Amino acid sequence: MKNIIVSFTLIITLFILSFLQTDKITIYMIGDSTMADKPTEDNPERGWGQMFPLFFDSTIVIENHAKNGRSTRTFISENRWQTVLDKLKPGDYVIIQFGHNDQSKEKVDRYTSPEDYRQNLEKFVNETRSKKANPILCTPIMRRRFNEKGEFYDTHGVYPDIVREVAKEMQVPLIDMHRKSEKLIRDFGPDSSKKLFLWIEPGVYKSLPEGKQDNTHFSEFGALKMAELAVEGIKELKLELVKHLKK
Repeated sequence: MKNIIVSFTLIITLFILSFLQTDKITIYMIGDSTMADKPTEDNPERGWGQMFPLFFDSTIVIENHAKNGRSTRTFISENRWQTVLDKLKPGDYVIIQFGHNDQSKEKVDRYTSPEDYRQNLEKFVNETRSKKANPILCTPIMRRRFNEKGEFYDTHGVYPDIVREVAKEMQVPLIDMHRKSEKLIRDFGPDSSKKLFLWIEPGVYKSLPEGKQDNTHFSEFGALKMAELAVEGIKELKLELVKHLKK
């Protein structure tokens, strides 16, 4: 009889724990390499989505599905979006940030026309809402670009404005990472902004014996600063997620 009671208690406990786990809000992140998780061993690169969980308490689960080299088109065609869609439940969130690869005309395997880019963003929004989950659109993060005079310039063309237009037309919360990151990079200036990105001296990492100068991807410090901008956006939008941020 004692064994039966113990077994029954264990079953009830496991059931309650299972319920509590599935009842948590999940934030799904879909995007490109600027958001994606990166290996941590002998690798200085981080995506801002990799740092994002640091800001939330234990009531939130974060699944980062962002992947290097993906555009809206390839994220859909490789069934990466379907994987997220199948898991969505009411009350979850999907943070959507693409553009770096969509606008790369020279990379035909990932390029997405402005028209298709718009349609793909609308697809993400509509299908997220069909699951009674909450889409959040992000404009693409700025690359570090300064001309010979030290003047900052952008490389994303019409793509950030398309995100803004879709957000306005479909009444989707928008975190304008494009403008926020531009201000951050400008504030750091041509030289100091290098520490936000992958400017690595030779010999520091075995994996990068000759060093690296990369103005698109982030150092751990840079990824953390970009994640802070996203959190800032969540606060500005006064989303329910604010309640789940660490004090």
